[in-house]
Amino acid sequence: MKPAAIKTNLRNQQRVDVSTEITIERPNGCCLTCTVANLSRTGVMISCSQEAVKSLIPNQQSPAPGNWISVKTRFSVPVVAKQPVSIIAEGHIVHMRRIARNEFQLGIQFSDFENNGFEYVDRYVAKLLADSCNKA
Repeated sequence: MKPAAIKTNLRNQQRVDVSTEITIERPNGCCLTCTVANLSRTGVMISCSQEAVKSLIPNQQSPAPGNWISVKTRFSVPVVAKQPVSIIAEGHIVHMRRIARNEFQLGIQFSDFENNGFEYVDRYVAKLLADSCNKA
């Protein structure tokens, strides 16, 4: 019997609502632009159409643990006011949920960032979390 893999709980990562474009690229070259719904230090939730889901997830079923779909993501975050920085991160589609007739959400877990990508995402998420606490 194979030992059960320990799965880290990513739900404890605080998410911030963000609305920006994100480009998702599959290893086969398929490339789509979707919208970010929320962002955390460990992943991103995107909103997309059924056509986009068909391109990214061939059988249109939520990926089973261990059978995640590899993708490369590209999006921008403003590190300094009015100065966006491009983030390129490898990741896996780990979740799919239908929201409406033609609206889906896909959860992407980051696995690797190019250059200082993680630090930029970390700083941006921390800033938005601090701003939301100050408004409360």
